[in-house]
Amino acid sequence: MGLFNKRTVMRRYFSVFFCLLPFAAGGQVVVDKPLSARLTGYDINVVLDPEEHTLSGQMTAFWVNHSSAPVSEAMMHMYLNAFSSNKSTFNAKGRWSAAGDNGWGWVKVNSVDDGNGNNLLDSLRYVSPDDGNINDRTVMRVGLPGAVEPGDTLTLNIGFVSKLPSPIVRTGYVDDFHFVAQWFPKFGVYETAGMRQRETDGWNCHQFHPNSEFYSNHSVYNVSVTLPTDFVTGSGGMLIEEIDLGEGLKKVVWRAEDIVDFAWTAWPGYKVLTRKWNNVDVTLLTSAAGLKKADNQFKAVMYALDYLGEKVGPYPWPHLTFVDPPVSGAGAGGMEYTTLFTSMGGGVVPSFLKMAEMVTIHEFGHAYFMGILASNEFEEPWVDEGINSYWEQRIVDHYYGDGYGLLNLPFLKMSDADQGRLSYITSPGHNIATNDLPSWMYPHNTYSTMSYSKAATWLHTLEGIIGTKTMDNVFREYYRRWAFRHPSGKDFIAVVDDVVRREHGNKYGENMNWFFDQVLYGSGICDYRLTGITSNKIRSYSGVVEGDSVTYTRSDRSSDTLYLSRVSIERLGEVKLPVDVLIRFDNGDEILEKWDGIAGYRDFEYTGTGKVIWAKIDPYDKIDMDVNRINNSYTLEQNFTATRRMMNKFVLLMQMMISIFTL
Repeated sequence: MGLFNKRTVMRRYFSVFFCLLPFAAGGQVVVDKPLSARLTGYDINVVLDPEEHTLSGQMTAFWVNHSSAPVSEAMMHMYLNAFSSNKSTFNAKGRWSAAGDNGWGWVKVNSVDDGNGNNLLDSLRYVSPDDGNINDRTVMRVGLPGAVEPGDTLTLNIGFVSKLPSPIVRTGYVDDFHFVAQWFPKFGVYETAGMRQRETDGWNCHQFHPNSEFYSNHSVYNVSVTLPTDFVTGSGGMLIEEIDLGEGLKKVVWRAEDIVDFAWTAWPGYKVLTRKWNNVDVTLLTSAAGLKKADNQFKAVMYALDYLGEKVGPYPWPHLTFVDPPVSGAGAGGMEYTTLFTSMGGGVVPSFLKMAEMVTIHEFGHAYFMGILASNEFEEPWVDEGINSYWEQRIVDHYYGDGYGLLNLPFLKMSDADQGRLSYITSPGHNIATNDLPSWMYPHNTYSTMSYSKAATWLHTLEGIIGTKTMDNVFREYYRRWAFRHPSGKDFIAVVDDVVRREHGNKYGENMNWFFDQVLYGSGICDYRLTGITSNKIRSYSGVVEGDSVTYTRSDRSSDTLYLSRVSIERLGEVKLPVDVLIRFDNGDEILEKWDGIAGYRDFEYTGTGKVIWAKIDPYDKIDMDVNRINNSYTLEQNFTATRRMMNKFVLLMQMMISIFTL
């Protein structure tokens, strides 16, 4: 057991546990009233052994059958078993290797009963619903002695031991740094017919894949951890108390309500800082090196709280903790657990590059997009990662750098939205798959491109088409309808349809299927090209005229003052979106044309005293889906054409380099 006597710890552990039983059964502690249906809940009491990097203890978990039919089994995630061998589905492709014999991670159930005297240990079976991998143990089936009737509650008392992996991948340890996530047996989501367009009732409980994340019910958590007193801790729960157990030990007790996951961290090296935002206590755990960037990190969180609170909906909890891990624990960075999230690089990233702030804003945003709006990250990763990336980019570009939020130097500027767009358009596989695949089924390493970058790019395009005001109202309505529930991608689209129809009538058609069928459910690209401009004089007649008795010539050259100008554009990609075309004449006049983008080409013709000198497709950059903006403009001002094209290419090259560097 390492630093302390196991018998002493367990005696004090059970003493505190029984004292806490009345509290565990209590009602509201964190929020004024339940925010969710609270179909699942967990009372967890464990001991951390910091030398063996294990968590040993007991859990009481409940699940309410909210369906209309009896349920005879329970399905639970056993995420840590992804790190138990090189044959697990998570690790089968060699993306992670244990750091020596003690680097493997696992979770083992030692006992389980239903509270009615029924020992269920022999009923446990590992299943692999996604790929049939017999070596994968990340999903566990619990056979029940009798069916759980509609409206009844299943209670499971589980004794378990969890071993953290090393090196850290989201969860794990390095030396005495511990980040504890996906660490206990956890119910899947029991979906009823109609929920997320499901046809029949059943458990939704996927294996842990390298690219997949999570899907959970909003739950109530009572968690207590016994550990050495020199460890500084933080979690996704509200701190209820710290109990000095003597002999160098303490027990930390947390309560969390209506969150989808519970994670925590412990490290003697943490520095703790706090701030207040409205009624929310915001806590930062960082390293000594990260202290110099702490104000920047807090400011980023406050920006996100302000912006999402105004544009989407209120942040409902009175507490929020975020972690900037030490360099050695960087594998824990960039993850989200609703009321706890991790940033990265605050102490090492140069100030002119807002990468750390971007990560902080992104990970906080998940409190909304997969936290409050608890979509299925396994099956529809774009619904949380894509939507969250879109809002991250809006926040970063709004508050930093006058629209160039990620990088703003005198000689080189880049918005966060541009970085996301460039990640999409420069990916070699950006058109090989649709955007609606389950996370583990994206081919050729396109998961990030599609789930994050492409989805955010077409969301910016949707905003460009329907307008920012309407887009904001879409998300306010999305929050109103689906907060603390489980929306699907089609549920989001239904909100878009309703809000667009309410604010614009049939301007964009009866629904927005024409848009989503192309950018979400299709794999084509969008590319419009301005192919040429001609401006020719319209001359008066000069030639032979047939008279009654004589043939003669007439030439009226004094009236050569009109021009026939033609602007030619083409659609090179499969995606058909409406675009604006700005056309400028040599007399200073400008015309903004609109084209539905459906045909393969379009010519705009003008007759007048002015001649067209330049034109530009999508002059206000509404159509972020256009994969090549260099071919969107054309000019007859020959002195500048070559220079401008070379400069455009240079800027694109530099942006691509920055994009690759910052991924």
